[in-house]
Amino acid sequence: MKYLQIFAGESARQQIAQHGFSQQLFSTMLGASGGPKWFSLYGLDRYMFGEFFADRQTPLDLVGSSAGSYRFAALSQDDPLAAIERLASFYSHVTYSKKPSANEISLKAYEVLDFVLGEHGAKEILTNQKVRAHFIVAKTCGLLASETKIKQLGGLAYSYALNRVSRRHLNKQYHRVIFNHPAKQVDIMDPYCIPTSQVALSADNLRAALYASGAIPVVMNGEQDIKGAGPGTYRDGGIVDYHFDFEINNNNNAGSLVLYPHFTPNPKARWFDKKSQRKPLAKSYDNIVMLAPTQAFIDLLPNQKIPDRNDFEQLEDQHRIECWQQVLKLIQLLADDFKQFVAQPDLGQIKPFDFAP
Repeated sequence: MKYLQIFAGESARQQIAQHGFSQQLFSTMLGASGGPKWFSLYGLDRYMFGEFFADRQTPLDLVGSSAGSYRFAALSQDDPLAAIERLASFYSHVTYSKKPSANEISLKAYEVLDFVLGEHGAKEILTNQKVRAHFIVAKTCGLLASETKIKQLGGLAYSYALNRVSRRHLNKQYHRVIFNHPAKQVDIMDPYCIPTSQVALSADNLRAALYASGAIPVVMNGEQDIKGAGPGTYRDGGIVDYHFDFEINNNNNAGSLVLYPHFTPNPKARWFDKKSQRKPLAKSYDNIVMLAPTQAFIDLLPNQKIPDRNDFEQLEDQHRIECWQQVLKLIQLLADDFKQFVAQPDLGQIKPFDFAP
């Protein structure tokens, strides 16, 4: 494979060596935060739900935060390919004023969600028994519960300082809320003990939970008092689970692996780790199989980089939209590589993670 690389934890490599590589190995799929970076996964998403998981007989749980939640809200609808195409098309053409307010960006996010969900999307997500969506949200405390920008900035500075000492200290400001599919809870083991609540998705809270999962502090308004989760201000799940650093408890049996299409082979646990050298714990990735683009693929992209939120500020709208459309075409190369690997698995191409300190 030239454009796609595959990594796996120790337990995952053992199961693949014993059982081979097939979709039946996976019970869960992860979707990370990252805004427009998810465009690099569009082709993989289409292949996964158009072919790889097409004949799925057992439930598949999709666990996402922020952009990952948006993807999974699309992929857990009755027609996942049409829904993910709506998301890619609408979001890749989004424009804002020169200096958009939090209100403007928030309203645009709701437009994206309403377009992707359509008239029946929410009901389809809730009733889908084969592909079950779960959205991670951060309930905020103290200064971060305010909608005043200066208070939020102060709260984020405090969070950054706490995280530098230990990720455990983030529990002073955040409470993880997992909005689960009605038929299943996500059982996680968090080594950093962020308080976690489980709330069932319903027709009354799905849209609000989905918006909150991507509600970036300062940039967007938080979601208030989500039904079933209690009073409070709910924000981007990536604050506590940016690229994830917890274990999903699937008993490590055959068929219990976690598939993680990702836009980088170097995941960062939380939002405040983005610019640090800190790595997730190897144990958290023990049963994970990660798919990530190679540098050779990234070099093909406009500006030799994966799209990100900075593109909104650094590129003129028309140029940005043109670049993103090119990306959405080129990412088929990743899907082609994975499809070829599935057809003729070469287990020697699966690499171990390097999470050494």
